[in-house]
Amino acid sequence: MIGELLPESVVAVEAFGEEGVREFGNAPLYPQEEALVARAVAKRRREFTVVRSCARRAMEKLGVPAQPVLPGERGAPQWPDGLTGSMTHCEGYCAAALVRAADLASLGIDAEPHAPLPEGVLSAVALPAEAERIGRLAAGRPEVHWDRLLFSAKESVYKAWFPLTRKWLDFSEADIDLAPASASASAAGPVEGTEGVFRARLLVPGPVVGGHRLGHFDGRWSVRRGLLATAVTVHHV
Repeated sequence: MIGELLPESVVAVEAFGEEGVREFGNAPLYPQEEALVARAVAKRRREFTVVRSCARRAMEKLGVPAQPVLPGERGAPQWPDGLTGSMTHCEGYCAAALVRAADLASLGIDAEPHAPLPEGVLSAVALPAEAERIGRLAAGRPEVHWDRLLFSAKESVYKAWFPLTRKWLDFSEADIDLAPASASASAAGPVEGTEGVFRARLLVPGPVVGGHRLGHFDGRWSVRRGLLATAVTVHHV
């Protein structure tokens, strides 16, 4: 699912549901990782283990020896030298996406259950213009939970932003415009397989990549298997 939203240079490894837990969940943790979840509840430990197993498999596919994935500043994962990447997990799904740093400057992924946001969350994360656009999208395509999609896109934007800046990015500091792909926009069928794109206009000075200051990030999204996924890729300029 995530892999379809990313360039071919990116290696994405995913784990779905109980099948994914069986495949990835029994992999051993490194001692440094084990210490981080020694007192965690079973759900937290399971997700922690599965998503790191996905990440290590992605490392191996890129020809990099598997190694611990430890949280660094603000919890961002620390990747092996020469790689950049992103991880995500939600109920029933875990994924890691890695790429050689020579191929992409940064990337961010996020997955969420395809369900409405809890009451009060949208007003906390959406700018007035975003909320207005979400309302129009919901009127035309009510089968898509646009509020949750906006939240996910903001998560992906932040995950791509932080490695480039080492700074916090507030929900109010990026204005995201979501759009269905043209084929999806005209389809009258079920939500399954709906996809599209988005642009995040940065409302604070963006990162400098290749000597150029970026003013926006571009991303893609999809809805499949009761989940929605978003991905942002930042190319070298």
